[in-house]
Amino acid sequence: MIKVFNTLSRSKEIFKPLKKGEVSIYCCGVTPYNAPHIGNARPFVTWDMIRRFFAKSGYKVRYIQNFTDVDDKIIKTANEQGVTWKDIAEKNIAIYFKSMDALNVRRADFYPKVSETMDDIIKMIQTLVDKGFAYVLDNGDVFYSVEANKAYGKLSGRKLSDMLAGARVEVNEKKRNPMDFALWKSAKPGEPSWESPWGAGRPGWHIECSAMSLKYLGEKFDFHGGGSDLIFPHHENEIAQSQAAIGDENSFAQYWLHNGFITIGSEKASKSDKAMVKATKGFFTVEEVLASYPGEVVRLFLLQTHYRNPLEFNRERLDEAQNFYGKLAKAYWQLDELARLIHAGEFIKDTGEKNFAITVSKAGGLVEEGERLLSNFYAAMSDDFNSALAITHMFELAKEVNGYYGEFIGGKILPVTIDGDIILRVRDIYLEMAEILGIFEQPVPVEKVEKTSDEPELVDSLMKIILELRQDARAMKNWTLADKIRDELKAAGIVVEDTPQGAVWKKI
Repeated sequence: MIKVFNTLSRSKEIFKPLKKGEVSIYCCGVTPYNAPHIGNARPFVTWDMIRRFFAKSGYKVRYIQNFTDVDDKIIKTANEQGVTWKDIAEKNIAIYFKSMDALNVRRADFYPKVSETMDDIIKMIQTLVDKGFAYVLDNGDVFYSVEANKAYGKLSGRKLSDMLAGARVEVNEKKRNPMDFALWKSAKPGEPSWESPWGAGRPGWHIECSAMSLKYLGEKFDFHGGGSDLIFPHHENEIAQSQAAIGDENSFAQYWLHNGFITIGSEKASKSDKAMVKATKGFFTVEEVLASYPGEVVRLFLLQTHYRNPLEFNRERLDEAQNFYGKLAKAYWQLDELARLIHAGEFIKDTGEKNFAITVSKAGGLVEEGERLLSNFYAAMSDDFNSALAITHMFELAKEVNGYYGEFIGGKILPVTIDGDIILRVRDIYLEMAEILGIFEQPVPVEKVEKTSDEPELVDSLMKIILELRQDARAMKNWTLADKIRDELKAAGIVVEDTPQGAVWKKI
C-alpha cells in the first residue's frame, strides 16, 4: 500500500491508480531562459526517484515533463542578446539535459514544448470561450473568468473574496475581475506570435501546461507535480481551466504533489534569481555546483531531506552529503570485493552442503538483516516517498557490510560454499536500494567522495607512526609484534606491503 500527501485534499491518501498496474505523471518543467539552478533540480530529482520506485514496484510508468519555450523571460533575454527566442530556449534546454544527466535523472517519456503544442492550446481556449469560462477583449486578449468557476481556489485553499481584497490594482482595466488570468495575449512588436481566432498572439503561461498534460496523458491522470511555488497561481489556474474545458470537476490530475523550497539564507531558490546569486556569490546553477561536487553527491543531498520539507542549501550540507555518500560507496565496493574473493574460492571452506542453513554462517545473518532493511526501505518509500528515512535503512545495511568485510579480511570469518551466493544476494539488495535512489550509476573517484578537511593528513600521519613502530619491531626481530600490527591493519581494511624502499600501505 502506497500513501501520498495530496495537496488537493491537504492529507495523506492511499494511492489508487486510475489504471491497474500503471502510473501517469506530469511534472511542470523549466522555462529555459537561463541555465537550470539548484532549485530547478529538486523537483526533477524527486520525481525521478518516485518513478524509479513505482517501476521497481511493478508499475508501468508514463512520465511527461514539458518545456515552456514561449515565455516573457525568454523573449526578454533574446531581445537583449539580439538572438531569437528559439535560440535562447534550445541553448538552455541543452544545458538542462547535460545537468540532469549528471544527476542521473532519467529522460521523460516525452518532453512537449509550448511552441509545438499551439494548435491544442488554441483549441482549448476556444472551448473555454464557447462554454462561457473565458472572454475576448477588443484587442484580441483572452482571459479566464475566475468568477465563472465556483470551485476556484480549491487547490491552494484560498477564497476568491480574500484574494480580491488583497489584489493589486491591475494595469489592464478591461479585465472583468483583477484575478482573471490571460489565456491568450495579442501580438506585440518584438515578440513571436501565432495566428488564432482572436488574432495573432501567443498563449498565457497556465493554459500551456493544461493543454500539454491533457494531450499526452488524457482527461484523467494520476499525478501532477512541481515546486510549492506553483500551487498558486499556476496549478490553481490549471485545475480551473482544465476541469472547466472538460466539464468534469473530478477530471485532470487526481494527486497533486509539491516539493518544498530550497532556501539560501531565507531566499527561495525558485524565486529571486538576484537574491540567490548574491547570497551564493555565483554558486547558483547546477553546472556550478557540479564543478565542486559529483552529481551523485548532489543527488543524495537533495534526497536526504523529505521532498515536502524545506532544504537549506550550503557548502557545509553538501560536504556532509559527500562524506555520507563516501560511506555508502565504500560498502558498495566492499560487496564487489567480497563477491570476487569468495567466488575465487581462495577462502572457501567446502562443507559439501549446497543447502547449508544460512543462519549458521555470518553471511546468512548479513542477508537476513539485508532483507529486513530492504523491507523497511520499501515501507519508507511507500509512506509518501520518504527518501530521507529510506536512506537511513540503506546506511544501516552499509554498516553491516562494513563490519562483515572487516572480519572477513581479518581472517575472523572463513566462508562456506553457499556464502558466495549469499553475498551476491546482499549485493542485489544494496543495489536495489541504490537504483531507486539513483546512485552508483556513474564512476566516482575515491578522492571525490572522501572529502574532509583534515582526515587525509591525519591518516597519513598516524600511518607513518604505525609503520615506524612496525619497522622498529622488525629491526629488533620481534616478528610476533610486527605481524600483529600488519594483521590488525588488514582487519581494518589496510594492507601493508614491504618493498625495497620500505613499507607502504593502501586501503583495500
